[in-house]
Amino acid sequence: MKAVVLLSGGIDSSTTAAIAKSEGYEIYALSLNYRQRHSVELESAKKVAAQIGVMQHLIVDFDLRAIGKSALTSDIDVPRLQSQRDVIPVTYVPARNTIFLSFALSWAETLDAGDIFIGANAVDYSGYPDCRPEYLSAFEDMANLATKASVEGVLRFKIRAPLLYLKKSEIISVGMALGVDYSLTWSCYDPLKTGNLFTPCGECDSCAYRRKGFAEAGYMDPLKALLVAR
Repeated sequence: MKAVVLLSGGIDSSTTAAIAKSEGYEIYALSLNYRQRHSVELESAKKVAAQIGVMQHLIVDFDLRAIGKSALTSDIDVPRLQSQRDVIPVTYVPARNTIFLSFALSWAETLDAGDIFIGANAVDYSGYPDCRPEYLSAFEDMANLATKASVEGVLRFKIRAPLLYLKKSEIISVGMALGVDYSLTWSCYDPLKTGNLFTPCGECDSCAYRRKGFAEAGYMDPLKALLVAR
C-alpha cells in the first residue's frame, strides 16, 4: 500500500507519518518550500523522513510570497501568545492546505496511491479554517470528482487525518509510542538565529502549543534539551 504524507517537519505531520508507517503503508513524503518565513522546518522534514524511513521524500518549490497576506509569507510580525479561537490569526496562509493537498493529490494519482495523510488538528490549533473536518471531507469529495483515476474507477481517494480530534499531548504520546524522535522536529513560526543555530522564539502560538503538549504528556521536549546542550 502506498500513501502520500504531507510532511512539514513539525510534531503533527511527523506523528502522522509515523502512524501511516505503522499501518503498513509505503510512505511517499511531500514537503512544500513555499518561501515561508524560515527554511529550518524543511531541514527538520528531511531528518524526520530519514528517521521514519520513507520510500521517497519530494520537496516542491513555489512562491507564496508573491501573494503574501500572511505573517509566514510576508513581513507582517508573528503575533506573540495571541491564540483566540474566534479570530483567525495572521499566521494563516491563504488556502495553504488546499494548495498542499492539491500537490499531494496530483502526486498520489501518479503513484496510484489512494490514501493521502495530513496532520490537520481541530483541537490544539490556531483556528485555521482549513484544518476543520468539514473542509477535509469537502476536499475528499472534490478529489474524487476531479481526477482521472477516480472518474475511471481506478482509485478512490481518501484524505486521512488521524490526529484531527487529539490534543497535542495525546499526539505526542502516540508519537513517543511509535518512536518518533521529536528532537528532529520544528514548531516555531518565528525562530531566532544566532550564527548557524536557530532557536524557537518560545512565544508564538506554535511554540505555546508545543510547550503545553509536552507538559501535559509528561515528557521533556527533546528539542529544548538539545538546544540547551548546545
